[in-house]
Amino acid sequence: MNQLKPIRTGYTACPHDCPSTCALEVEILDERTIGRVRGSRENTYTAGVICAKVARYAERVHHPDRLLKPQRRVGAKGDGNWQEISWEDALDLTAEAFLKAEQQWGAETVWPYYFAGTMGLVQRDSIHRLRHARNYSGQFDSICTNPSWTGFFMGTGSMAGPDPREMAKSDCVVIWGTNAVATQVNVMTHAIQARKDRGAKIVVVDVYDNPTAKQADLKLILRPGTDGALACAVMHVLFRDNLADRDFMQRYTDDPVGLENHLRSKTPEWASEITGLGIEEIENFARLVGETNRTYFRLGYGFARQRNGAINMHAASCIASVTGAWKYEGGGAFHSNSGIFGLDKSEITGASMRDESVRHLDQSQIGRVLTGDAEALRHGVPVTALLVQNTNPVNVAPEQRLVKQGFAREDLFTVVHEQFMTETAQMADVVLPATMFLEHDDIYRGGGNQYILLGPKQIDPPEGPKQNLFVINELANRLGVGDKPGFGLTANQLIDRMLKTSGRGDLESLREDRWIDCQPDFDTSHFINGFAWPDGKFRFSPQWTLSEAPNRPPESMGPQGPYRQLPQFPDHVSLIEEADEQHPFRLATSPARTFLNSSFSETDSSRKKEVRPQVMIHREDAEALGISDGDLVRMGNERGQVRLHARLVDGVKRGVLISEGLWPNHSFIDGEGINVLTGADSVAPYGGAAFHDNHVWLEL
Repeated sequence: MNQLKPIRTGYTACPHDCPSTCALEVEILDERTIGRVRGSRENTYTAGVICAKVARYAERVHHPDRLLKPQRRVGAKGDGNWQEISWEDALDLTAEAFLKAEQQWGAETVWPYYFAGTMGLVQRDSIHRLRHARNYSGQFDSICTNPSWTGFFMGTGSMAGPDPREMAKSDCVVIWGTNAVATQVNVMTHAIQARKDRGAKIVVVDVYDNPTAKQADLKLILRPGTDGALACAVMHVLFRDNLADRDFMQRYTDDPVGLENHLRSKTPEWASEITGLGIEEIENFARLVGETNRTYFRLGYGFARQRNGAINMHAASCIASVTGAWKYEGGGAFHSNSGIFGLDKSEITGASMRDESVRHLDQSQIGRVLTGDAEALRHGVPVTALLVQNTNPVNVAPEQRLVKQGFAREDLFTVVHEQFMTETAQMADVVLPATMFLEHDDIYRGGGNQYILLGPKQIDPPEGPKQNLFVINELANRLGVGDKPGFGLTANQLIDRMLKTSGRGDLESLREDRWIDCQPDFDTSHFINGFAWPDGKFRFSPQWTLSEAPNRPPESMGPQGPYRQLPQFPDHVSLIEEADEQHPFRLATSPARTFLNSSFSETDSSRKKEVRPQVMIHREDAEALGISDGDLVRMGNERGQVRLHARLVDGVKRGVLISEGLWPNHSFIDGEGINVLTGADSVAPYGGAAFHDNHVWLEL
């Protein structure tokens, strides 16, 4: 296939749930076939570099196991017996099931469930338009970003920051809470450029010696959930050794005196006991960032996976305000640019039809929702009908035993619109085949960069798969709301109207330019004219539950988790699932290099590179338990247990386990995957799922 001469080059954007959102060039071999995929050299963030899994995307588009025909379940749920049906019959059956459920329980019994399997604003977010038009249950998006977004926002008042391309102009790049080699390859592009051009130092802070840490000049491998202690000790040293920029703090921060007083006891010795880091390691890190003006803190989504993640993210972001790094090109702190784009998605989402009285259900607690937990249901009616797009909760959601139990209910009607027969699709009543990103039109925005990118259709899909928008429009017609605003429009019409409404030009100009660089000017990006709070001050002392936030739960849900325990100033607060006598290990379920959540786990090349489900164990811990490399071991906690193979390593702290990659449940010996062990209790103050925060026991 790839030996054929391309007939043209297609220009698009990667749709997957990754902050890089790379600009792509695709070899088009014929009307239905692609060849190689490359990163665009003309895009200054992508800079010609993409991850290996997307470079092999032809393997996914042309996979022999793609879903091609609508199917209905025959026999018991999960047995894998299917009957092919027409699109008309599948959509009719779905609409009839939804209407029947509504008649019995009311509209809130239907729950459209989605996430960011594709990040396209039309194909992903149009599901909300159907939700609002019918008053179906809302979804509180908690599963990915909330703790880290909230923590960063609490300091700056904005989801923005220094141009991520400025990493290439830094003298020190601190990569904290993200394995960028595996999950955001372009971060490494710009960090390595800074090292090459400027002799910049690369610092990596993480919970294990991953491929990013192996690139570091200074790597700090700490215990999970202890980032806040490290940040506090660093700031203690900065104040102690007169490396703090007091003039900057006096002008730009809310309470530098209160912070300094609070940190007097947060010594490197104190932090060493908590983090497992050596005192000298902490001192060296503090001196490096204190003596290097152009220090760029690239803070990742690892913070979002801990029960104290918001606290830790805020603490890490405070360091740049103590040093005054914001003042310098190549300096400051950055997490996401999600706040800069200013796109009005109201027509796509059907915002004008939203009824604020309709309940919201926490997507991370889908197991509890589907098994009838009264609190998770907001003390309302049961969910008896599901529409699932762009996500695979039977594999990716926490508390898997509850999730599977819920999906197995005979009184639950589930329709899944998917590209492959995922484990969620296997539990459906109706499965609809979906197009891939090269087979439909869409538009994207980068959280990890500054671009709005067009993703036009490049090839025709195989006969059978349909785009998300088709399903939403067709269901709307059958459910009696097809005449409401936004329905019946094509993706390109919705894109064009959104761009015009948002003051971002129009579709035609975007077709010509391929992307829009939305990066604000230097003074705005670096908060030279003040941070985004009304007083212009960075908040060392955040108002955790009294402030706005990027994804604050609706008022009906209120603050989440143990929010009353959040500290006044940066600190280590042990809200994490601590090891105990029954569960002596802490487990992090970190991303793999060649999987992206549950995507790419169906491709042979990715599966071969990841080998099999494994758990990394410190050699000394393994020796104490009589475990050898490659042994089949059992891990468990109060939520369940799994069996997988041991991989002995040196690059973790004693008492810490790492399991990389979201393998399908069926890849595990007992058919139960790693998320059997993860919890769905909400992270303070505004929700989230703590996937890297689990205590477990381990045995042969």
